[in-house]
Amino acid sequence: MGLSSYLQFLISGVTMGSIYGLTALGFTIIFNTTGIINFAQGEFVMLGGLLSVFFLKWFDAGLPLSIVMAILTTTAIGGAIERFAIRPVRSASVINLIIVTIGVSIFLRGLTVIILGKDTFGLPHFSGSVPLNLAGAAVMPQSIWILVITILLLVLLRLFFTRTIYGKGMLACSYDKKASYLVGIGVNGMILASFFISALVGAIGGAILTPVTMTSYDVGIMLGLKGFSACIIGGLGNPFGAAAGGVILGVLESFGAGFISSAYKDAFAFFILLILLFVKPSGLFGQSKIERV
Repeated sequence: MGLSSYLQFLISGVTMGSIYGLTALGFTIIFNTTGIINFAQGEFVMLGGLLSVFFLKWFDAGLPLSIVMAILTTTAIGGAIERFAIRPVRSASVINLIIVTIGVSIFLRGLTVIILGKDTFGLPHFSGSVPLNLAGAAVMPQSIWILVITILLLVLLRLFFTRTIYGKGMLACSYDKKASYLVGIGVNGMILASFFISALVGAIGGAILTPVTMTSYDVGIMLGLKGFSACIIGGLGNPFGAAAGGVILGVLESFGAGFISSAYKDAFAFFILLILLFVKPSGLFGQSKIERV
């Protein structure tokens, strides 16, 4: 294999890794405010892609407007999940809340099958499908869109959490909900906002990925599991570590498929996760917690 092959693996890995990173980012945002793992996160990615197709084909809304409508609809669904599925049972144990999110995931997939069916759908590429040549490697214009939008989202979220009162309030809730409540922060509103943001990020990931890989009702299962793996690899609770973990996972997965076999492509994510859990359970960018007793 020459340099162009290695570069091709790298480009493919970064493209998919960016989506894993966005999915992992959604996991982390909700975990930081609620302490639970939202296993419906993959369904947000699925809905972002499928609803974009739905609005494009059935309403003939045009690609940009269809994507915006899909993102807004998915964001609203994320808020509805928190309001009607999570909030009424928030006093339950963490494991019970996680089971609720698994139930929500199954419900969303079932509802999607009833409304949209089991077919596989695709979206047009944002700026054509003619590949660009980079040192002998083919770079799809959509891959550039994915990378640019991912970086832009990370920058905007960074600014939101560090420069705005609302973002700082969400961070405060992630450290201590009771103290946040005592100083006047609306904890319920912050948790609702975390579901809104998580759904929005997932929907954007689904919309920009669909032109490359296509989508169907069940794509959220594997994307959610890989996003969770990326979240653990980067460090659970560290938003930007989770995003970096997604890129690392995508690159390792791409090289593994290229050097070993693409038949084991999906297994690499969980193999890497198991190794990391043995070597560094807190993740590559996470910090080990010290409890004073």
